[in-house]
Amino acid sequence: MSAQAAVAPAYAGAKQQEYEFEPRLSNGLALVVDDNPDITAMLAAVLRHAGYTVSTAHSAPDALEAALSRHYDLLVSDIGMPGMTGHELARVLRAMPEYRSIPMIAVTGFDMYDDRERSLEAGFSAHLSKPIDPFALKRAISGTWH
Repeated sequence: MSAQAAVAPAYAGAKQQEYEFEPRLSNGLALVVDDNPDITAMLAAVLRHAGYTVSTAHSAPDALEAALSRHYDLLVSDIGMPGMTGHELARVLRAMPEYRSIPMIAVTGFDMYDDRERSLEAGFSAHLSKPIDPFALKRAISGTWH
């Protein structure tokens, strides 16, 4: 039996389309900070899907060290981490000229009545409550979360 005969009759004469896969251009470098590895991985996956090259850290001091060693275009950070909080991290980074204008997104699992205001005062661009909706995260990054 020929290879042509082995193909379903409807497809036997059809031209086969060849797909070209081009690497997606990066939207930049993103740093994800959360003390929960599962949440860190989920946030990183959403950002990779949005076109970012992602680095992760599991504490604010580790994130600060990473931010000092290379420049990031986006920060997504948990607020309630042991030791240094996400609010403290945002304040330190916003004091640096290279981090004054990048989007910084706060995420938290313990959303209190004044957390959103405190996040904005600390320098975050947006504040999201866990569980994180991937579409809300993408809107927050683009500045359309309101």
